[in-house]
Amino acid sequence: MKPAFKTAIRALGAGAVTLAASGAFAQTVTIAMLNNPDMIELKKLAPAFEKANPGVKLNWVILEENVLRQRATTDITTNSGQFDVVMIGAYEAPQWGKRGWLSPMTNLAASYDLNDVVKTARDGLSYNGTLYALPFYVESSMTYYRKDLFAAKGLKMPDQPTYDQIAQFADKLTDKAAGTYGICLRGKAGWGENMAYVSTVVNTFGGRWFDEKWHAQLTTPEWKKAVGFYVDLLKKDGPPGASSNGFNENLTLMSSGKCAMWIDATVAAGILYNKQQSQVADRIGFAAAPIAVTPNGSHWLWTWALAVPKSSKSQDAAKKFIEWATSKDYVELVAKDEGWASVPSGTRQSTYARAEYRQAAPFSDFVLKAITTADPNHPTAQPVPYTGVQFVGIPEFQSFGTVVGQSIAGAVAGQMSVDQALAAGNAAADRAVAQAGYQK
Repeated sequence: MKPAFKTAIRALGAGAVTLAASGAFAQTVTIAMLNNPDMIELKKLAPAFEKANPGVKLNWVILEENVLRQRATTDITTNSGQFDVVMIGAYEAPQWGKRGWLSPMTNLAASYDLNDVVKTARDGLSYNGTLYALPFYVESSMTYYRKDLFAAKGLKMPDQPTYDQIAQFADKLTDKAAGTYGICLRGKAGWGENMAYVSTVVNTFGGRWFDEKWHAQLTTPEWKKAVGFYVDLLKKDGPPGASSNGFNENLTLMSSGKCAMWIDATVAAGILYNKQQSQVADRIGFAAAPIAVTPNGSHWLWTWALAVPKSSKSQDAAKKFIEWATSKDYVELVAKDEGWASVPSGTRQSTYARAEYRQAAPFSDFVLKAITTADPNHPTAQPVPYTGVQFVGIPEFQSFGTVVGQSIAGAVAGQMSVDQALAAGNAAADRAVAQAGYQK
């Protein structure tokens, strides 16, 4: 090799080092993220991670829940490698881990303190003892209500309300002329939107998705009574356009003072009690999710978690970001920025041990109890062949669960009767499990 050429190569190499140090060759980590407030806060605080890791650039793809599920599933199943980090839940993590689509969350830094993560969350994100995602937050469901509106009507919310009581309260609290609605509930179609809530109603009314031989049960009296109750309640005492309202839409309605009651995710408590984000922060009360004939499956269990697809080309950087986003240090960052009431809930025992959190979040012990008592292995009063409180833990559920959700949203919107909606849903569920070979 000629001396001049060697000199040129050395100069090029030095330039490459300089470019890498300046970030020109930074590794990009593309994150598929949900558009809930807690995740928007994560993006806001993420420059702290990039500053500490100058070789990594974060690229955010923030999506509505139904779209996120669809995009993440397509990316994973086609092995396209579009995303380096995906936000998934307790439904996807064990199934995708089993199929080898996710990188195991092993060899975590000692400072991460995995034993501090609530065991319920770890178990729900594992398959065969291997952890495939780290929890960003964990939730169950609960009842929120306006203490001032209850007091004005001389009403008292019990610690454990029944659905009959909820209906009676809603009737008395609805004041459409004033723009106040007795109840806000999820109506937007989707297996993780309206069906997450509706499934808990069905469970506590004594229903189940399938019997022990995998025959769909959506046309049973229990389903008809539960869904009929839900549809009638929303039509009578819910806001207009309820069939378009999911978690975020109802959160906006509740925090702006439009709802007297709301039954939904425990994670909303941190937002509703935050005076910067809620107009009714000092007027919110809480109680357990309502029950009907059985407590089984009356409150759900869900984890929004972060995972690395096997198809990612930035495995190490993606994993490093996930460790940071679910760490004790990140909890401290949120507390400093938004206050202790708004830190990610349900994930770390150390959060619940903090005096600052317990003082700012009067709901903390209640939420932790709801999370730890939800039982995905016994979600109904009758025996079932599946796991999951508000979902059926099989791959086919994404498809037929959404079809059922669309039919029930149609009933809320007045486009079909409850019987028609359930007949259509039952046929879709039966067909899916029969084709997949579950029925023997």
